Amino acid sequence: MARPRTFDEKTALMAAARTFRRHGFADTTTEQLCTAVGVGRGSLYNAFTSKDELFIRAIEAYLQALSEVEHEVLGDPARTGAERLQGLLDLVLEEEENAARDGHAAGCISVATLMSPDLRSRDERIGKLVEEDRSRRHEAVKHAARIGQADGSVTRDDAPDGIAWFVSGLISGIRVNAQAGAPIKVLRRTAATGLRALRP
Repeated sequence: MARPRTFDEKTALMAAARTFRRHGFADTTTEQLCTAVGVGRGSLYNAFTSKDELFIRAIEAYLQALSEVEHEVLGDPARTGAERLQGLLDLVLEEEENAARDGHAAGCISVATLMSPDLRSRDERIGKLVEEDRSRRHEAVKHAARIGQADGSVTRDDAPDGIAWFVSGLISGIRVNAQAGAPIKVLRRTAATGLRALRP
C-alpha cells in the first residue's frame, strides 16, 4: 500500500521548481529538494520516482503557473500594447526583487534548459516543454506588439515577430544579469531602456 502523502503535490512541485531554478538541475541535491518540499528522501522518491521525473514534473507545474499569470497581463484588454509588455517585464523584475531579498537570483528554468543540450537530451519531454513555453510566450508578445502598433503605443519600425524576439532577449538578459549579481536597480534600468526602444 502506498504511503499517504503528507504534502500538497502542487505546492511541492512549485517548491522543487524554485530550487531547480536557483541551483540548476545538476547542482540541485536531493537534500535541497527534500528541504524545499518538506519531506524525507523516501517520501520524495515514493511520490516522484526520481530526480529526473521530479524535474520534469516541476518544470511542467512552473510553466503552467507562469503561463496563467502572463496570460492575465499580455491578454488584458484594459491595457495598451505597451502596458502589456511593461507588465510582462514587471513580473520578471518582481520575481528578481523578491529573490534578491533572500540573497540570490530567481533563476530561469527556460534559459538554463535551452543553454544545456545535455539536459534536454536526458528526456525528450524536457525540450518539448521548454519549446512549447517559449513558443506560447513568443506568440503572446507578438499579439501584444500588434495591439500596441494599432493603438499607437508601440513602434511600427519593427515587425511584431522581431519585437517578440527582442523582448525575449531582454528578459533572458535580465535573468542572466541577476544571476551575475546585478542589483535590482540596474535590472530595472535595463528593462526601462529596452522598453524605450519600443516606443513610437
